[in-house]
Amino acid sequence: MRKIITATFITMDGVMQAPGGPEEDPSENFKYGGWQAPLGDDETGKIIGTYFTKPFELLLGRKTYDIFASYWPNHPEIEDVATPFNSTKKYVVSHEEIPLTWNNSHLVTGNVIEEIKKLKEEDGPDLFVWGSGKLIQSLLTHDLIDTMHILMYPVTIGSGKKLFAEGTQPKTFKLTEGTISPSGVIIATYEPVGELKTGTVGK
Repeated sequence: MRKIITATFITMDGVMQAPGGPEEDPSENFKYGGWQAPLGDDETGKIIGTYFTKPFELLLGRKTYDIFASYWPNHPEIEDVATPFNSTKKYVVSHEEIPLTWNNSHLVTGNVIEEIKKLKEEDGPDLFVWGSGKLIQSLLTHDLIDTMHILMYPVTIGSGKKLFAEGTQPKTFKLTEGTISPSGVIIATYEPVGELKTGTVGK
């Protein structure tokens, strides 16, 4: 069985919308696209680069797929990302039939959770989820995520699509790796442990 791994850029207040640029996702009148760019540094870039060192296939929600499909085929010069993204198999989750223009793309529709479970049980590279907030919520609800890479940037926005949005289930996670970059990006890797347990402080 292969793993499902997520990688998400978020602000301190949990916003994941449009980190890469103003035109990435302006939906719901979001005005702060590109918030990630001023805080990039070499150490963060190196750690992100390690996510591409092992074979993977992509599992994407429709919105993220559309963003990636319009960008990465046109930027082969960003070789470390574009080459594996463009060549690997891409599974696109949608509740309706949509045209898939990006090379090696495959539609996941119908009972998407059951279809994703089947994909997970297959032999093959791990399934990597970038962005795709709604998809991540569904995967968390059905306990299908094995590893979460969360990169938290030292900015707040106050509005926008959040990683842990309304409907997030109470869960406990274990930190398996963590570092802080020179620009203050907290880069943490978590694995789900189980249901949230509560108690009383000091007991």
